[in-house]
Amino acid sequence: MKKEVEQLTIGRLARAAEVGIETVRYYQKLNLLPTPVPNGMAFRQYPLALVERIRFIKRSQDLGFTLAEVASLLALEHGTDRAAIRKIASTRLGDINKRIVDLERMQGILTHLIHECEDTGRTKPCPIISAFTGGSTAH
Repeated sequence: MKKEVEQLTIGRLARAAEVGIETVRYYQKLNLLPTPVPNGMAFRQYPLALVERIRFIKRSQDLGFTLAEVASLLALEHGTDRAAIRKIASTRLGDINKRIVDLERMQGILTHLIHECEDTGRTKPCPIISAFTGGSTAH
């Protein structure tokens, strides 16, 4: 009995990885995925292992890594250069922490403005609009 080679067309690869075909092509364009060499068949064949690579890319993006950072991580995929991997992850964590501080600041400002809008009553304009226009009133 002949063992079946685990190869996929681009459509099947995309479906298995739960992305679109254009995503696969885009990752190939960025050299995040290899482009198979035509082998005389009607369609290029992709190894099944690329499904996990695509999932790695998507999970990395979900954690906020840029595609350039993902490329750096993929270059380190053997996992032995722990210092380089930690540096990339630490940089991303620092960016996330900065965003959290910014989001908490925005949350505080909006919460305050919403309360001010509730407290001003209907005799004065809601301060949210004037806060967004720099305090000026439009006529």
